[in-house]
Amino acid sequence: MMSLELLAEPLPGLKIIRAPRHTDARGFFQETFHEDAYRQLGIEPSFVQDNWSRSTRGTVRGLHYQLRKPQAKLIQVVSGEVFDVAVDIRRGSPTYGTSHMIQLSGAEAVQVYIPEGYAHGFCVVSEQADLMYKCTDFYHADDNYGIHWDDPDLSIEWPPVIDQPTLSDKDLTHPKLRDVDPACLPVFETS
Repeated sequence: MMSLELLAEPLPGLKIIRAPRHTDARGFFQETFHEDAYRQLGIEPSFVQDNWSRSTRGTVRGLHYQLRKPQAKLIQVVSGEVFDVAVDIRRGSPTYGTSHMIQLSGAEAVQVYIPEGYAHGFCVVSEQADLMYKCTDFYHADDNYGIHWDDPDLSIEWPPVIDQPTLSDKDLTHPKLRDVDPACLPVFETS
């Protein structure tokens, strides 16, 4: 079984993980998921869908979340480099509105586990980047929500590469967190 290294848990449930990468003259081998190893870190959801996103420099995707069919995500950049952001948007959470930012690179074996109730987004800082992620629920087009990527209340320090960001029309129209109807936000649940 692979042995994972938990690098940090900067917000409740949000985990920064290093997966072992075995390198030699031929290249490298890395297991990107092993259910038992992730369970030992307290990551127990069942992943049902894998996604692959390729974007060019200056592209911003997000900040996205799902409400009725929430998704936890396990994210890894496999080529290029991205500035990745997760925001706790769970009503009633002690860390509500708090953002965590991390630089992810295909040159490293670092993954981010984002639990349900967080909004997620990223910006590509290399010429191109490929991001792969596992989700705990299927994509539902009618359950897509978002927070405006540059909401000043979130204190996200986006990299300078996005002076002229490339965004989808939908991402341009997302509201600031303070303007979201509370009924359209996930609820913090204590265990």
